[in-house]
Amino acid sequence: MKICAIICEFNPFHNGHARIIDRARELSHCDALVCVMSGQFTQRGDMCRIDKFLRAKHAILAGADAVIELPAPFAVAPAEIFARGAIKLISRIKGDLSLCFGSESGTGADFLNAAKITLNESKEFKAMLAKGLNDGTSYIKSYASAFAACGGDVSIISSPNNVLGVEYCKAALCADVPIDILTTKRECGESFAPAHTIRRLSLNGDNYRDFMPEYAYRDYYAAKDCTKRFEQACADAVFMGDKEDIKRVYGCNEGLENRLKKLIKECGGKYDEIVEKATSKRYSTARIKRIMTANLLRLYADDTESFLDAELGLKVLAVKDSIKDELLPLLTYSPENESARRCYEINSAAYALWRYLSAPTDYKNENEKMILV
Repeated sequence: MKICAIICEFNPFHNGHARIIDRARELSHCDALVCVMSGQFTQRGDMCRIDKFLRAKHAILAGADAVIELPAPFAVAPAEIFARGAIKLISRIKGDLSLCFGSESGTGADFLNAAKITLNESKEFKAMLAKGLNDGTSYIKSYASAFAACGGDVSIISSPNNVLGVEYCKAALCADVPIDILTTKRECGESFAPAHTIRRLSLNGDNYRDFMPEYAYRDYYAAKDCTKRFEQACADAVFMGDKEDIKRVYGCNEGLENRLKKLIKECGGKYDEIVEKATSKRYSTARIKRIMTANLLRLYADDTESFLDAELGLKVLAVKDSIKDELLPLLTYSPENESARRCYEINSAAYALWRYLSAPTDYKNENEKMILV
């Protein structure tokens, strides 16, 4: 069976996501489309407003055939680890594989070439990247300069989404996963807006209905926003956390744990102030938020590295009823080993915390393996 994968967060699901699902089918000519989706917490350190099972249902209603979960240790991690975790799970799917993602520019071949440049010139690339950061240049600009110095086309890495696309290709090449890379241009226009814009409009009480399918809009509008409660929990976790544990989080190096501990007291535990003062050209807002979220969830780099080396199973969140008998055997992979069990125990704990913070009512049991749509 030809299977096309999409790596996603759907926080929340919007018209652009529906368009990518449609385009992925057109480009791949696949028999089934499978989404690999983050659970309740995201790569930028945010907490999703609605349940992962409900977001998975939205994807199925938009045309996907199944949704499998990207566990929290990978979902709340830097782009490289996010990509490696997602590609690892995709490699477990039985079938002829392709991967489709939205980009601002570039073809699949362009992204593979960019990935090869950063892999083949890893020492030079890393040295140039470190130099830019040490000089006080932002991460994106430093990354672009290092990439150009290695002979790359800077337009390919002109946005965070494109950088993530390069990381997908690097992960596939390193893992030697036979997978076709497909890209589709990210949509813009009157009926399209990115997820962060929709979240902002929602918080401000502005209208965002036209940017989402009606079924997704209704669920998102009805969901309780618990952002402030989540952010306070993140701040409290830094206050209560041990410096040595905070240092174990991806990206928390060069004494950043000391800076966060100091800011907790200076800012009186106010999350927004802590993030603002910790942000710099060297440390982006997304990185600071991701570190604080990972610390709250106890997602440590050494654990995650062991999960990347382990045989992991696939957790199916939702599947289309009409294709389940044919598709589920291709997604059934449940090895028995300690690392896999620990990975999903940590993931279940993250979901339990989300339930505690948001008190959802739709789904009572984390052991529910999937829903049929």
